[in-house]
Amino acid sequence: MKKNANTKAVKPVKAKKAKTENQEQNVDSLLAVTTNDSTNVLAVEPDSLNVDGAAGSVDGGDVENDAGMPALPTAEQLGISITAGNANSAGGTPLTATVGDTIDFPVTVSWSVQGSAILVVPTSSANAKGILQLGVSQESSRTVKDGKELAQITFNYKLVMQDTGNLNIPAMRFEIPTPMGQSLDLRSDSVPIRVDAPFNPLPFIAGGAVGVCVLFAALWRMRKRSRDRTKAAAKNAFENALREKMVVLKQRVMVADSREWLLELESICKEYALHLFGSDSLDALVADGKLEGWKPLLEEFAHARYGGGKRDGFENKETWKLAMTLMGVEEDD
Repeated sequence: MKKNANTKAVKPVKAKKAKTENQEQNVDSLLAVTTNDSTNVLAVEPDSLNVDGAAGSVDGGDVENDAGMPALPTAEQLGISITAGNANSAGGTPLTATVGDTIDFPVTVSWSVQGSAILVVPTSSANAKGILQLGVSQESSRTVKDGKELAQITFNYKLVMQDTGNLNIPAMRFEIPTPMGQSLDLRSDSVPIRVDAPFNPLPFIAGGAVGVCVLFAALWRMRKRSRDRTKAAAKNAFENALREKMVVLKQRVMVADSREWLLELESICKEYALHLFGSDSLDALVADGKLEGWKPLLEEFAHARYGGGKRDGFENKETWKLAMTLMGVEEDD
């Protein structure tokens, strides 16, 4: 078996447990820069698998898998972490968006290794129910904190929201190749997102317009009813006064001078016409057809004014009844 010129040779695995000083070896030594056609990959030294961690130390008998290949350490043992979304989504607060919005969703793979670089290959998309991935971009950065170099790769997914409701941005999967032909698998957490329908002001505008129309209609009805009540009250007051004058005139029909009595009846009829039509010219109103049936009554008034002569009380009473009918005045019982 030829050695890869760009990769450290795999040392034989010892059957006994590594020494105490090897167990305390920093996990940073598990990452090394190797070059294979100018591509950085993850290089793992088998001796360095004897690391104390969350899974405990690894014995020599457990170093190889069923295929005879050395077992890879976990991402936690290598100090590799993956976070999805911003601070709000990472803190448990669901993201919010409006249907049709396009958002940038970051997924960051970070590690703490002195002078090492790794290749991170995305193996899944962010397509899900109600969510469509438009594209993805990648950027790398390095910082130094407390004398330790921190490296990270951020994948920015451009997503468009296609449906409303409580949706989930799926878990994103990545692979980190190694020289041994195996890949280290990484997986982020899914992130909830609330997508609402876009705000439509038209129903509120229409509702406001309808409300204003209803308000104005109610005010108009109130004013109309008030005017109608005022007119009705004025009409009732006039009719009562007219009825009272006609009743007094009836009581005098047998004793009053017939000519004076008829002229007094004429003055009452003129008040009626003035109130109803705004004019007390009975002849003009009859000529215009506004006082239908009044011609015989006007002839009686003209005879009293120009002809003179005494009339029977019975005749004046019939004239009184005619005037009451023409003016629509009813005598109280």
